[in-house]
Order: sequence, then structure tokens, then C-alpha cells
Amino acid sequence: MVAPASACTPMRLGDLGHLIEVVATFLGLSLFSLGGGNTLLAEYHHLSVTQYCWLTPSQFADIYALAEAAPGPSSMIVGLLGMAAAWPEGPGWALLSAYGAEIAILLPSTLLMVVACLSWNRLRDSPWRIAFERGLGPITLGILFAIGVKILQTADTNAPGVAVSVLVCLLMLRTRISPLWFMAVAGGLGAFGLINR
Repeated sequence: MVAPASACTPMRLGDLGHLIEVVATFLGLSLFSLGGGNTLLAEYHHLSVTQYCWLTPSQFADIYALAEAAPGPSSMIVGLLGMAAAWPEGPGWALLSAYGAEIAILLPSTLLMVVACLSWNRLRDSPWRIAFERGLGPITLGILFAIGVKILQTADTNAPGVAVSVLVCLLMLRTRISPLWFMAVAGGLGAFGLINR
């Protein structure tokens, strides 16, 4: 059961111990990001909104949108979450926390992938490799579907927003229209106040 927002007290990062706790949290998650950084989005939401109370659900949705709209890897959201965690302590702590969280989420998984790629070609014809690759596909897609549902629950709080989300999902599945067009149209609708959260 999620505690009411009024009972949620943000964790303070004004000392090195709490900063190390943030970095350790993302270090622990790094090796579980099968299929990319978005597969951990539900856990990021739980940590930043429910457990540590760094953000409100609306702020989390805004940070997610910013991380997805910016060029670069989807794991950029972790740096933004780290920055949000320490922002009340000032810009210096916020930047330190952002860089610490981003390095913590990227470094272990990157090192593991380098080691795996160096030895993966040796297993090129192995039935184990083929089975492993085929097995991870449905798992990753299931995780990404669950993440999409979580984002819809977090971001869409009114009927027009839900309608736009459903329409975009249908068009993405049935057409070859670039997602950039959907983002531009949704941004325009939001800018003119036709949809909002």
C-alpha cells in the first residue's frame, strides 16, 4: 500500500552517507536492466516517488518525458532522478548526486556487456546462445509493456490525455509514422491547452 503524499518525507542528502546510499541503490539496479534503462522504470518510480519521496508522480512523469525527448540513452533519467534527489540541498549536491547516480547505473552493466561481447562470438553456433537470445525477447517486451502501462497511469489523469495516449498507441502499432510526429502533435496540443495533466 502506498503511503499518502502528505505522510511522505523526502530523504535528505546533505551528508555523504545519504549520497552513498543513492549511488549504492543505482549500483544494485545496474545489472538488472535487461533490454535497456527503461526496463527499470517501475523501480525508478517506486524509489523516487514512493520510497524516498524525491518527486511527486507528476514530476516523475515530467522527468521521464524530458529524458526520452533528449538525445542519448534512456538511462539519462537516472541522472535527472539523482539531481532531483539532492536538489533541496543545493546545485552542488544536485550535480554530485546526478553524476554519481548516472555512473552507478551505467558502469557495472557496461563492463558486463563488454566482457559478454568479447566472449559471445565464441558461442556463435551454440544452441545455448540461440535459446538465451530467444528467451530474453519476450521477457524484455513484457517488461516494456508493463512500463508503458505504468507511465500511462502516472501521466494520464484526464480523459483527453488518455484518449491521445490510446490513439498514439494504436497508430504506432498500425502505421509506420515516425514517433517524432506524435511527439510534435502531442506537444502542440499541450502548448495550446487542449490536453494537460
